[in-house]
Amino acid sequence: MTDQTSFHSGLLNPTVPVPDGLIDAQDRPAGRRYGVYRNNVTVSLREALAEGFPSLVSLIGRENFDHVARAYLRNAPPTSPLMMHYGETLPDFISTLDQLEHLPYLSDVARIDVAMRQSYHAADSTGLDASELQALDEDALLTTRFAFAPSMILLRSQWPIGTIWHYTLRGGERPTGHAEDVLILRAEYDPEPFVLGPGAGNVMQALQSGIPFGTALETGGDAFDLAALLNLLLSQQAITDLNH
Repeated sequence: MTDQTSFHSGLLNPTVPVPDGLIDAQDRPAGRRYGVYRNNVTVSLREALAEGFPSLVSLIGRENFDHVARAYLRNAPPTSPLMMHYGETLPDFISTLDQLEHLPYLSDVARIDVAMRQSYHAADSTGLDASELQALDEDALLTTRFAFAPSMILLRSQWPIGTIWHYTLRGGERPTGHAEDVLILRAEYDPEPFVLGPGAGNVMQALQSGIPFGTALETGGDAFDLAALLNLLLSQQAITDLNH
């Protein structure tokens, strides 16, 4: 008989030999069955990763992605049966690969794929009615702290990751070389990545950390468009409560 450790260690690494002592229900050698099972496990996990990272598959091609996925499987095997969470560390893993160093934006684009899944599976919430915000006088508004939906995720990058993600999967505007902040929002069932305007990432980061509205606005800079940000947050049901 073989132990579970040797059985498990060889599942995701084809260089590991078939464990000794494997037998089937009729006490026959089961080495070939183990090989088939090992291959099926690897293929299934690669498919799960490909489904979870559509932008990566599109950017580097499926064959290259499969090579990356195989290396990642050996480096970070699943620790949970919940496959919707598997691959959360893949962006960090990508940033360590020499063969992808010519695509420095790749790991940050992959973080959008991760955030989209996290947003999709986040708890439901109810958005704030715009009238509650409009009812506040200026002094009250400036000292108010915002609470946000669990499905809202802010991503900040030195690369145009939002434009790259949209261009890769949906077509449209070609990416340029400037930095972008992306806000993942889920008004109903499906999350959507929105590219924020100048200064909005600073303001959102401040608001998420619990800084009062008036102080957060000071981080936006001269080009910051407050109306555009509030319209986005309210239309996407992102603000859930106001704490005075």
